[in-house]
Amino acid sequence: MRLAWRNLSHDRMRFVVTVIGIAFATFLMIFQGSLFTGFVRASSKVIDAGDAELWITPRGVSCVEFGAVLPARFRDLAMGVSGVAKVERLAAGYVTFQKPSGLRESVFLLGADPGNDRLPTPFLKDGNGAVMTETLLVDASNADKLEAINLPDVEINRQRARVGGIIEGFGSFLGAPYVFTAYADAARYVGLGSEETMFLLVHVAPGQDVETVRRALGERLPQVDVLTRSEFANRSRFFWVVKTGAGGALLTAGLLGFVVGLVIVSQNIYATTMENLEEFATLKAVGAPNAYVRGVVLNQALISGGAGAVLGLLATFPLVQLTLRFISWIYTPWWLPVGMIIVSLLMCALASVVSIRKVIAIEPGRVFRA
Repeated sequence: MRLAWRNLSHDRMRFVVTVIGIAFATFLMIFQGSLFTGFVRASSKVIDAGDAELWITPRGVSCVEFGAVLPARFRDLAMGVSGVAKVERLAAGYVTFQKPSGLRESVFLLGADPGNDRLPTPFLKDGNGAVMTETLLVDASNADKLEAINLPDVEINRQRARVGGIIEGFGSFLGAPYVFTAYADAARYVGLGSEETMFLLVHVAPGQDVETVRRALGERLPQVDVLTRSEFANRSRFFWVVKTGAGGALLTAGLLGFVVGLVIVSQNIYATTMENLEEFATLKAVGAPNAYVRGVVLNQALISGGAGAVLGLLATFPLVQLTLRFISWIYTPWWLPVGMIIVSLLMCALASVVSIRKVIAIEPGRVFRA
């Protein structure tokens, strides 16, 4: 280890360039991974936020953002199935939001029946569970864009409404901000008839088997899809990532970032080793065994890789936090930097193994002819 460090520190400029190259590669892989992971997470955010075990959707609907109409009577039919505790309705759709300045913005409006603990609902502050009518909740990431900071009166599809609160955690990846309201208002704003709804969120009674209840609902309502929350979330993620241009572009960019990062890491380690061939020839000339030389090369790679990975990690988190101001859905799970650092170190080791073959093949007498 000591000889490896001395070998690297002998040419400090080369070592710095190598570390910066690996740091950039680590940053690139984690940042692109954060963009893709955040997009995947955001694409099922509304579904994951609900606490219902089952979703009843119109047949073939891929996600909440592109829903369709269901007969409202399906709610009563679902309530009649054994094992169902309660069924909530969810209305959603794109509407026109008119700001206080008169400018208009397309937003995605959602409204669920009260009782779902995790989907934002504009309750009255007295805590009796009553819902505020004609009231909207806007995510903080879009408050400026919608001129909603001062909770102004606005219009939704030319109907009266007012912003009643600012929420967090529902930054939109659509380009159209998420706006929440009560179910009755959402149904009215998106133009649902009295006999129509869009999604039914089914809560299974305590102690009941979810799969058994799902089969029973499927038999009672063969015209619809009955999905567990995770199944609907996976369907939504697949739709947005695979079937849309935005998801495909992010997936491609993420893969390219990963590949480019690996190439940069490998190339830097290989080049560093090749530049020190004379030193390795000297080692062999003084009788160092091949195993010792391999250890020196591997340690050089791991020192460079470790330093570059730490530097890249230190640069990533501040830049991700800065990016959150503009891309509210970017997300870095704990396993992403850990995984990328492990991959970087593995690539450093692999690149060193490739270069070791060249080092081992050096003729010791080369150093005396130089």
